[in-house]
Amino acid sequence: MRRIKPRPVQSTDVLLPGSKSYTHRYLIAASLSNGWCRIENCLESDDTRYTLEALIKMGTAVEKKPDSIHVKGVGGCYKAVDSPIDLGNSGTSMRLLAGVCALGQGDYVLTGTERMKQRPIHHLLEALNHIGIDAVSINGNGCPPIRIKGRKPVGGEVFIDCSVSSQYLSALLLMAPLTETGLHIRVARGPVSKPYIDMTVDVLNRFGIKLERLAFEDFRIPGGQRYQPGQYTVEPDASQAGYFWAAAAITGSSITVKGLTRQSLQGDVHFADVLEQMGCRVAASPEGITVTGPKPADLTPVSLSMVDMPDLVPTLAVAAAFAKGETVIRDVAHLRAKESDRLAAVRTELAKMGVSARIRDDALVISGGSPHGAEIETYNDHRMAMSFAVAGLRIPGITIENEACVAKSFPRFWEVFDQLYDNTL
Repeated sequence: MRRIKPRPVQSTDVLLPGSKSYTHRYLIAASLSNGWCRIENCLESDDTRYTLEALIKMGTAVEKKPDSIHVKGVGGCYKAVDSPIDLGNSGTSMRLLAGVCALGQGDYVLTGTERMKQRPIHHLLEALNHIGIDAVSINGNGCPPIRIKGRKPVGGEVFIDCSVSSQYLSALLLMAPLTETGLHIRVARGPVSKPYIDMTVDVLNRFGIKLERLAFEDFRIPGGQRYQPGQYTVEPDASQAGYFWAAAAITGSSITVKGLTRQSLQGDVHFADVLEQMGCRVAASPEGITVTGPKPADLTPVSLSMVDMPDLVPTLAVAAAFAKGETVIRDVAHLRAKESDRLAAVRTELAKMGVSARIRDDALVISGGSPHGAEIETYNDHRMAMSFAVAGLRIPGITIENEACVAKSFPRFWEVFDQLYDNTL
């Protein structure tokens, strides 16, 4: 349990670790290459460790250096793994690896925590079945644990429903270049979280993969390609930046996240624009993006879609608690299938703080005003812990239970968070 003390927040520069989403994708792409890859600024967290350890079990050679990770690819053919591969509660690991396991030899059983066993993956399994891959939910409920029977996929045309997760499409995109004839992927519904598709395509392009696309609806990836080994760098994590920009917003301070630019393909970089709508000032430079909160720290409520920034919904909800009026966060029904049911979790914890929140169809509606302190349950969800910690910078009495859950995506969060305090006062 960690008690947050409201103290003056200094204007400061923040250095963040590499993007979790990019790290997963770079590690998998490197493991599919036919040589050594050097990856700099990888995020080291629970989630990315699950992906890396799974790839090692599947035959990928890895050498950790002080400033990088070196990965030797298997040339698109993973070795058999006799025992189940535990992926914890890393949904990204589960979904992306489910796709590339089809390229391996033998059966692969992917499992995880009890929460993971409640998270849907049946749309991806259906798509794999359609192209001749034997992929099943072992318990028959469309959720992990799953079994993938590895074989060299021929390819063909496949429809995919991405209304729950864009990662289903990313999984197919990652495996497609190593099929015999390639894949023609047609998106039947969705996708939600479109920027993550752009990130996957970006990684494919960097590794020398050719493809054609029509927006987010139609993708043609020729088969028989090779992932090219080389040197790659992971940019800072825009999702983690959101906590610190929100801290600036509710305290009236000025915080710069170094190394991020508006040109980033990470959708969460646009959270700075959301805060600008709420009354903050935003300045971008080649060095980073700065958010300055209004003085006094009175924020304006907003009504907007967060379909492309789902990970920052809890952070926006906390900021909205300090905005006088009603904030409507739309197109977020798929947050029920995250590490926790984030819609219910956010509503419950805001209520503890005296803030009214209600779920309406696919929207979260928050009536901001004057929140007070409370003991915040995290539901073992890293984003709940980090988002609600921000509130403690402004109001007394915020306590975060199970604060160690931040290790899932940002093990050094509390260390960086403490750097916000103005210790000269």
